[in-house]
Amino acid sequence: MAPILETERLKLRGHRLEDFPAAAAMWADPIVTRHFGKSFTEEEAWTRFLRYVGHWSLLDFGCWVVEDKAAGKFIGEVGFAHYKRDLESPVKHLPEIGWVLASESHGRGYATEAVRAAIAWGDRHFGATPTTCLIHPANLPSIRVAEKCGYREFQRTTYKAQPTIVFVRETPDGPVTSGLIQTDFHPRSAHRLPERERPAIADKPITGRDGDTSD
Repeated sequence: MAPILETERLKLRGHRLEDFPAAAAMWADPIVTRHFGKSFTEEEAWTRFLRYVGHWSLLDFGCWVVEDKAAGKFIGEVGFAHYKRDLESPVKHLPEIGWVLASESHGRGYATEAVRAAIAWGDRHFGATPTTCLIHPANLPSIRVAEKCGYREFQRTTYKAQPTIVFVRETPDGPVTSGLIQTDFHPRSAHRLPERERPAIADKPITGRDGDTSD
């Protein structure tokens, strides 16, 4: 169900049952989950794993396994989701991108490479609909990845008692000059309802460094 995407070093593909041990080990690693507030049990990792498959089945978008092409090895996950989060944000219904890499793959630029491939697919799939991501303020490597990939800080809030920064990225076909975003995204068809008043994105420059290989 998930399309295969390839970059110079990576293959992004759908999840397979045999990926679960590596995925569960990644989510149990305290280095990987240090900004999530906890590591995840095998049961919790399994629920997350099934949720990825369900997204592609029901919504026509979701998360990919990130695979090292040279080694043919699972190194992480990246993709879009619609979580229906209990979050006070005017953009919580937009497609949300996320990424995570196994700790041995940190610091090699893989996250930026994978995220850029995913958002290129997203630009084609979602049309002019912006996308978001949520990052803990202390997760500086992920913030750099988000900024390098065109995400700008939109809002600071709290999610599950944790401080959270909401980032928004407008598509090349979106309302860039007006600095406005649409919040009434329909996940299955990407159909957009007639425009109504929309919140403005803060005028904040992108500060990511192209030469930075953090995650």
